[in-house]
Amino acid sequence: MDADPRDQRIQELQAENAVLREENRRLRERIEGLEQTVPKLQEQVEELERQGARQAAPFRRDEEHRKPAEAHKTPGRKPGHPPAHRLVPAQVDENIEVPLKGCPRCGGSITDLEPCEQFIEDLPPTRPHVTRLMTYTGLCPRCGEVRSTHPRQVSTATGAAKTHLGARALGLAALLKNHLGLTAGRTCRVLEALGGLRITRGGLMLALQRIAKKSKGSFLELVAGLRSQPTVYVDETSWWVGGKPSWLWGFTTPDRTLYRVADSRGKDVVFDVLGARFPGVLVSDCLATYENLPFTMHKCYSHHLKAIAAARDRKPADQRGHFEELMTLLRSAITFGKLRSGLPPPEVVRIRQNLDRRADALILPTRLDSDEERITNRLRKRRQWLFTFLDHPGVEATNNRAERALRPAVIARKLSCGNKTEKGKQAWQILASLAATCHQRGLDLVEFLRPQLVLAPEPTPR
Repeated sequence: MDADPRDQRIQELQAENAVLREENRRLRERIEGLEQTVPKLQEQVEELERQGARQAAPFRRDEEHRKPAEAHKTPGRKPGHPPAHRLVPAQVDENIEVPLKGCPRCGGSITDLEPCEQFIEDLPPTRPHVTRLMTYTGLCPRCGEVRSTHPRQVSTATGAAKTHLGARALGLAALLKNHLGLTAGRTCRVLEALGGLRITRGGLMLALQRIAKKSKGSFLELVAGLRSQPTVYVDETSWWVGGKPSWLWGFTTPDRTLYRVADSRGKDVVFDVLGARFPGVLVSDCLATYENLPFTMHKCYSHHLKAIAAARDRKPADQRGHFEELMTLLRSAITFGKLRSGLPPPEVVRIRQNLDRRADALILPTRLDSDEERITNRLRKRRQWLFTFLDHPGVEATNNRAERALRPAVIARKLSCGNKTEKGKQAWQILASLAATCHQRGLDLVEFLRPQLVLAPEPTPR
């Protein structure tokens, strides 16, 4: 008797059902595993989002490299430091005496009176000091059209543009915008809050461009003076001009800082600023731009130590010996640089020679390990500049001075990304350079700019 086709179909369906049950079981197990994993992934996503929202997150140290809480320095100055307090004003504008004739609580008599002296420094209520200035134009038979001028005058514009900001107000605007990092809008608000001076953001930017144009002579003097300095520290960072990528360069010394915005990150900018025959020491990081320059150079120890430490941390503990020796060499040189002034000359010569011998022993031989060879080659390529800071007094072991000089500009870049126009770029680099230099020298930028902003009187005809 033939098999019933229905029985055969039932067997096929039973087999298919068994396969589906097994697949369903596996899928349920996988879903249960995902249910346990998803919360953890969600926590990781939320943590990454929080880190991305933090301003400091990209610049924080890794957890393994952060100091423990007990290793942090206590806040405040060290014990025994000179006192820090507000000084007694040199000039008193108003004297007020408040007598105590009776107890302010019960009205009884008072004995053992003692004076309690205080000084209160405050900003007086201010409004703009307005000068109505009347000058005249005329025709001279020999010189043509001439006009009278006044030392307070900053522009000859009349008509709809006849109301001007004075030299001190313009200098304060440059200080707020180009040194203290305020936006154009906030600078306008501060000027109005402090002195009732009203100006639009567009008017402010045009005024700053005029200030920069009049101050270009001081900027060029700054460039010329930089070329004769014994040591210059340099660094660069990204910048934008009109939405196009550019580079902000910072050249600094203990008493001057020069900012230069350029569309190049090459050595042509270094030559343009310092000239081809710079006689001093150029301190920089290890960017290829600074390689093979015809200058005496020193490479930043902070960058060396960071690169060595990163390579060391990728190795097991028993393979870190060479990296530790390199770090010890550089740290020994830094310590020697700090102590050498108190050592006798023969001892200075001996230690200096030992550093050279130790450096040659660690750097010159080829390393078999690829990571060791890569880091060692970094120092080998720059062997002649490894101890420059020890051979030239006043040279620092790191390039931190240039990085600190760029920091205010980097903060300003967070708000503006750079400059919108070429004129804005020129104005920014001139005024920011003069402001930073005045700060280093303890000068008042407002008073420094004021003589340059007023109109010169008409020359006396001969």
